[in-house]
Amino acid sequence: MHLVLATIVTWLWLSAALLTALVSADAFVPFHSVTSLLRNNNHKYNNLHKNDYNNNLDNNRGQSNPLEVLKASASASASSNDDNDMANDGNLDIVDDDNDQDNLPSSIPRGGGVNNNVHKSPPPLPTFTEYRNFALPCLGLWVASPLLSLVDTGFVGLSGLPSESASNLAALGPATTFFDGATYLFAFLNVATTNLYSTACAKFGSNSDEAESVVQTASRIALRCGLGLMFFLWAFARPLLALYIGHEVDSSPGLLDAAVDYVQIRAFSMPTSLLLGVVQAALLGAKDSVTPLVAILYSTIVNVCGDYLLVKQLGMGLRGAAIATTAAQWAATIALLGPARKRLVRDGTLHMWKKKKPTTTKHSTKQTSTNNDSVNGKTFLGFAAPVLTLILGKLAAFGFMTHSAAAVPGQPTPLAAHQIILSLFFFVSPFMEVVSQTAQTFMPPFLAPAMDRIAQKSKSDKKYQPSRDTIVQPWWNAAFSVGNTLLGLGFVMASVVASIASIIPAKFGGMLTSDGAVKAAVQPLAKYLWAGAFLTAPVAVSEGILLARRELGYLATVYVLTTALLPPALIRVKLMGGNVEQVWACFAAFQLFRAFFFAGRIWLGTAWNAISNIVGKGNTTTSTNTKKRAA
Repeated sequence: MHLVLATIVTWLWLSAALLTALVSADAFVPFHSVTSLLRNNNHKYNNLHKNDYNNNLDNNRGQSNPLEVLKASASASASSNDDNDMANDGNLDIVDDDNDQDNLPSSIPRGGGVNNNVHKSPPPLPTFTEYRNFALPCLGLWVASPLLSLVDTGFVGLSGLPSESASNLAALGPATTFFDGATYLFAFLNVATTNLYSTACAKFGSNSDEAESVVQTASRIALRCGLGLMFFLWAFARPLLALYIGHEVDSSPGLLDAAVDYVQIRAFSMPTSLLLGVVQAALLGAKDSVTPLVAILYSTIVNVCGDYLLVKQLGMGLRGAAIATTAAQWAATIALLGPARKRLVRDGTLHMWKKKKPTTTKHSTKQTSTNNDSVNGKTFLGFAAPVLTLILGKLAAFGFMTHSAAAVPGQPTPLAAHQIILSLFFFVSPFMEVVSQTAQTFMPPFLAPAMDRIAQKSKSDKKYQPSRDTIVQPWWNAAFSVGNTLLGLGFVMASVVASIASIIPAKFGGMLTSDGAVKAAVQPLAKYLWAGAFLTAPVAVSEGILLARRELGYLATVYVLTTALLPPALIRVKLMGGNVEQVWACFAAFQLFRAFFFAGRIWLGTAWNAISNIVGKGNTTTSTNTKKRAA
C-alpha cells in the first residue's frame, strides 16, 4: 500500500510539472491523441507480388537518375487501376515533372518524416553500415545513466568493510531506481527531438527556423522540467523513499538516510541530465555520431576518477558516489553545449530561458513559422502520451521488484544482491533499446506511404482490403524485411551482452562486492539475469516496430495487462517470505509474456502462413504420389 501511495503521489506531481513546463514554454493547445489507422488490422504480409517487387527494385537500382527510376516504375505499372488510384491520391503523388526532380528525397528521412512525393516502389533497404552509424551514437545516448550507476555500484561495493559494503549497496538500490526512474520518465523528449529535428531538416534544411525551433524548444522544456524535478527531489525525497522502501528495512540503521543523501545530491544534475538528453538527440538527428560519444567518454572518465578519489580514497561512501556522478553529468553537458551551439543554431544560442522571436529567411516564412510547421510544447506533448504509457509500465515493474526484494528476510544481503543484478540488467538494456529506436527511425519511410494510402482508400471504399492492394504490399514487404533484419541483429546482440552480464555474478561476483554473503546471493540470480536480458531483444525490437506502426492501443493493452499481473505475483512472494530468486523468476516470466504478445503481433501470422504453405505443399505432394501409385 505504501508503494502504491508513493507511486501515485510521484506521478501526479511529475505530470503536473510536465504540463506546467510545456505550458510555460509555449501557448498550450488541447492535445488530441493519435489513434492507430491499422489498430484492427492483422497486418498479414504475403508474397503475392514479391517477385514483381524484387524485379522492380533490381531494375531501379541500375538507374542513377531518381526521376528515371520513378518514370520506369510508373510506366511499368500504368495498366493497373490501383496505380491510377495511387497517382490521384493526394499524399502519394507521382512526380513526373522535370522541375520537381530536386524535390525527390535524396535519402531515407531518419526521423520518419513523410515526403509528399513518393516513389512508386520503396526505397532501397537500409544497409548494415547505415544501421551501425545510427546505432552507435544512439547507444551512447541510452547507456549513459545506467553506466554511471553501475560504476557507482562497483566502487561502493568494493570500498569499506564488508558490512559497510552490504549496507551501502542496500541503500544504493532503491536510491538509483528512484532517481533513474524519474529521469527515464522524460525519455520521450529524446525520442521527440530526434524525430522532429530530422523531419524539419528533411523538409526545410538544417539552417531553417523550423529545425532550430526544435532544438530550442526541446532545450527549454528539458531545462524547465529538470529544474522542477530537482526542487521536488530536494523537498520530498525522504518521505517518498520511506514509502518506496517500506518499513521492512527500518531495522537497518542509516539505510534511509544514505539513500536520501544520494538522491538529493544527484538532484543537482537533473536539469543538465535532461538537457544532455535532448542535445544528444538533436546531434543524432544531425548525423553527428562523434560528439555524443566524446561526451560519454568525458562523463565516464570524470565519474571513474571521482569515485576513485571520493569513495575509494576519502571513504565518503554513497555521498562521494553521488558527487562523482553529478560532476560526470555536468562534464558531459558542457562538452556537448559548445558543438551544439555551432552545429544546430545559427546565432550560437539555444534560447533555453526565453523563446526566440520568429524570423523570416529564404528557408522559411512567417506563415510556416506560425502555422503547421511550428514546433511548440504541444508538439512534444504529442509524443508524451504513448511513450509515457510504456515507461510507466516498466517503472512499475522495477519498483515492485525492489519493494519485494526489500521485504526478503535477512537484510541487507538480499537487497544488495538484487541491486547488483538490477544494475547489470539496466546496463544491458540500452543495447536492446537502441535496436528499438532504430526500428522507430528506419521503418516509418516504408510504412508512412502505405498507411496514407490505406487511410484514403478506406474512406472512399468501405470494402477496401489492404492485404489485396498490390500497391501497398511492396511497402509492407519492405518494412517487414527491415523488421526481420533488426530482430536478427537484436538476438545476436542479446546473446552476447546477456552472456557477458550473467557470467559476472555467476563466476566473478568479487568484481562488484567484497562481501562473501552477497557474492553467494548473486550466483543463483545469474540465470534469471540471462533470461531477462535475452528476452529483451524480441520485446524491444517488437515494441519499436509497433510504435512505428502506431499500434499504440495494442501496446498499452499489453502493458496494462502485464502491470496488472506482475505486482500481485511479487506481493505474493513478499507475503510468503520468499527469496530474491523468486522475485527475478517473476521478472523472467514477465519478459517472456511481453515477448510472446509483442513479437506474436508481428510475426505469428506470417509464421503460421509459412507453416500452412509448407504443410499444404506436403499434402499436395503426398496426394499426387498417391494418385500416381493408384494409377
